[in-house]
Amino acid sequence: MQASTANAKMVTKLMFRLLPVQILLAAVGAVNGIVSSFFASNFVGVDAMSAVGLYGPLQLLLQAVSVTLTGGSVILCGRYMGRNDQSKLQGTFSLTVTLAVLVSLAFSLLFAIMGLFGLTGFFTRDRAVQPLFGRYLLGQAIGVTPLLLGNVLTSFLSMENQGRRATIASLVYIGVNVALNFLLVQVLRLEAFGLALASSLGLWAFLLVVGGYYIAGKSHLHFSVKRLPWGESGALLRIGFPGAANSGYQTARGLILNWLITAYVGSVGISALAAANNLLGIFWSIPAAMLVVSRMLISVSVGEEDRQTLTDVMRVMFRRFLPLMFAVSLGLILLAVPLTRLFYRDPAEPVYAMTVWGLRILPLCMPLSLICTHFVCYGQASGKQGLVHTLSLLDGVVCVVGFTALLIPALGMNSVYIANVLNGMVPPFIVLGYAWRKNRGLPRTMDELMVVPRGFGAPKEARLDLTIAGMEEAVAVSRQVQAFCLGRGVDPRRAYLSGLSLEEMAVNVVQHGFARDTKRHTVDVRVVHAAEDVILRIKDDCVPFDPAERQRLAEGEDVTRNVGIRMVFRMAKDVKYQNILGLNVLTIRI
Repeated sequence: MQASTANAKMVTKLMFRLLPVQILLAAVGAVNGIVSSFFASNFVGVDAMSAVGLYGPLQLLLQAVSVTLTGGSVILCGRYMGRNDQSKLQGTFSLTVTLAVLVSLAFSLLFAIMGLFGLTGFFTRDRAVQPLFGRYLLGQAIGVTPLLLGNVLTSFLSMENQGRRATIASLVYIGVNVALNFLLVQVLRLEAFGLALASSLGLWAFLLVVGGYYIAGKSHLHFSVKRLPWGESGALLRIGFPGAANSGYQTARGLILNWLITAYVGSVGISALAAANNLLGIFWSIPAAMLVVSRMLISVSVGEEDRQTLTDVMRVMFRRFLPLMFAVSLGLILLAVPLTRLFYRDPAEPVYAMTVWGLRILPLCMPLSLICTHFVCYGQASGKQGLVHTLSLLDGVVCVVGFTALLIPALGMNSVYIANVLNGMVPPFIVLGYAWRKNRGLPRTMDELMVVPRGFGAPKEARLDLTIAGMEEAVAVSRQVQAFCLGRGVDPRRAYLSGLSLEEMAVNVVQHGFARDTKRHTVDVRVVHAAEDVILRIKDDCVPFDPAERQRLAEGEDVTRNVGIRMVFRMAKDVKYQNILGLNVLTIRI
């Protein structure tokens, strides 16, 4: 099997293994929206649904803050993991947690003041909706801290391959949210305040489960006030902001659209849009989760300067993720009527038809969004800030608002839905035009479409990529590595030691890692000749195994045991191990 093909298969397998947990995590907020909308429309009324819809731009603002913190920290930490810089990794974790708490407290105070003193006239002039929205803000203020802090900690859980705990936390949140909505809204009749309070208390339950992993000291990452690198704040925010700018732009977009809808359609249009968005929100968790998985792999690939994995991630997006999202979108379009009946049952009401059309048109945005978000993410990680800001501005506000303003006088509420689809068609042309300009011609490969710098990673002539699928290939790898090193002018002794070291570690993985379960495994090997060193990188998807820990434990054992590991540690200049997203990554420098 060719190394490039094997690497692509490993990347695809890893991305789909991580995807289900990320979908569930991304769906948490959407479930909250559906539950709130269901209880609002069935037990409080259309005005309460308007309050939920009016909160949408503020929710997007919080999402922008969350994406800034999580996106910036994941990309930074991915780089540090790729370089195996543990000190900076731990410091970035502590800094991100601290920033999440400080920012969330500021937002909680702002929401509480707006709700207590009725400072909501900026959002709506409807006197029936204003007090409901104020009480809704009060309830939401209680949940800002667990929302931001929970998102941050969950992103690090994913990097530590602790998807199971994140899944449990999500299920706990959903259960608590539903139960409290029934109690506070249907039984105690707390109306809009009860809707928001149920969500907030559910988020605290979510945080308790997620935070327990760190409080118990089980995590690789540990919070420390002494490790707060405040100087990294600028880099974290600078890296995270462009990706979050899209959510920030959407906040402005939401405010403008609410004004346009109120002026041309009325509050009933806001209720219909809120219902459609909340219903679709749970399905929007799929492309959101796809982006989270890709972001983690892209950031680590940039840190490792692994061109092959970097481009493979984007290939998986085009070849696997995109067709999957088109299928999901088609299913939603076919189910538009029964989904609408969850909230509105009378076809004679204007809000009913508006919601049905929203569910027939808006799903088309989902597959289109994947292209934009993935290239924004790649632009963040690789420093292409001009492309990132252009895509975020156009996709976030300019296109949707512009198309809506042009179409709404003639098409009414449907203009909002159509504008979103037209908006999704713009970013692919921007990406293609950017690549065309940089390459001075139509891009023909994924490298050219992504405009990966020529100097990124080791050049082909300075690296050797191999894939090991069994013992025969593991034993033969020594000769291949030795021949590569000699061909690069490496002295015979180091060439021999490089081949021998790699063979010993590869055989160890095949003997012990492959036999631990019935799954098919491969070992991805990369040999790089850089300056005066030969760098051996071994990556596998077997159970976690740290050779350094095994070597330390073997110090007092029979000298005839673990001979291979002992020998490698004696010969190598440096040996580093880490488990990245469930993959064992061993780097040996000869």
